[in-house]
Amino acid sequence: MESGTVLRYEKLGYKNSKRILFICPYPLNQAPSQRFRFEQYFDTLGENGFQIQSRPFISLTTWKILYTRGNLLGKTWGLIKGYLKRALVLFIVPHFDYVFIHREASPLGPPWFEYIVAKVFNKKIIYDFDDAIWMSDKSMENGFVKALKWRKKIRQIITWSWKISCGNQFLLDYAIQFNQNSFLNPTTIDTEHLHKIPDVEIPNKKNTIVIGWTGSHSTISYLKPFETVFQTLLKKYSHIILLVISNQKPNLNINSKSLHFVEWNPKSEIEDLLRIDIGIMPLPDDEWSRGKCGFKILQYMSLNIPSVASKVGVNEIIIKNGVNGYLCTTKDEWLSALEELIVDPEHRKQIGSRGKLTVDKYYSVSTNTDNFLDLFE
Repeated sequence: MESGTVLRYEKLGYKNSKRILFICPYPLNQAPSQRFRFEQYFDTLGENGFQIQSRPFISLTTWKILYTRGNLLGKTWGLIKGYLKRALVLFIVPHFDYVFIHREASPLGPPWFEYIVAKVFNKKIIYDFDDAIWMSDKSMENGFVKALKWRKKIRQIITWSWKISCGNQFLLDYAIQFNQNSFLNPTTIDTEHLHKIPDVEIPNKKNTIVIGWTGSHSTISYLKPFETVFQTLLKKYSHIILLVISNQKPNLNINSKSLHFVEWNPKSEIEDLLRIDIGIMPLPDDEWSRGKCGFKILQYMSLNIPSVASKVGVNEIIIKNGVNGYLCTTKDEWLSALEELIVDPEHRKQIGSRGKLTVDKYYSVSTNTDNFLDLFE
């Protein structure tokens, strides 16, 4: 679906349907936070009588250059256009019943757009976030950047909103301080149409064991502390490789034969993930990481891939250690968990199967649909 597309369902008899305007940072079908927080519910909303439009801040052209080196002029112009488009969107806001805002309407400065929507147009804002975005993930962030990001706006937007959609309990605990109408809405996986296990078993990859990680430029730095763990494993097991699926190459001290990089591509996303035998999610133990929603391990688990993750935040809720995955704190725990899975294919299969059952029961689109629709009741 292209940005700004209107979904019309008059043919289904919904001539007087409610209208939802989705305000989001990124172009559709690109960013995981959008795809798995709300985009995958678009068809369901249509089937339930809603008409929707989406208005991303960043265009697809700007998105493609935003996190690359150089091209400052192109990036600056892309941001300027984003603010111009945000201003123009205000002219159509009165025609909608709900305004669903994911993370923030604009990346810099005060929440002027949200204020106008809530206080001038008196519209019902459903505010959705899946990270601890009221704080920074950069410990050395300077005062100018802090002022520019205007992080205090998160609390303000929460206060002005009709309902708050929070990705995990840590985020909910924060939001409910400022708005009692806050709800837990976990990041979910579409196990029926996207994260599907193929009917035909994938043949063995020349007896190699693939330890895999998927993520973006914003989290690829979390692999650096894992570097020594993998180096230790390589000394003992020559048949393992580390596969990194991302929009940015990793900077790791691992020989090229053992480190494989695949550029993330939505068309081959599932096929690439299915190359993984063991999925990993290392995280630092800090406040920012407690705001994470466990999306990586949910992807692995949905595809029967056993997961090993840091014992931080929502990971402790999703994974029961040694049952449907592994939780690790120390280097020794990481090595022990990975070795158990490396040497025992039957154990990998069992852990993977239990992981999939967890996703099917608690973190799938089908089981969370009613919860998501309740945001508009």
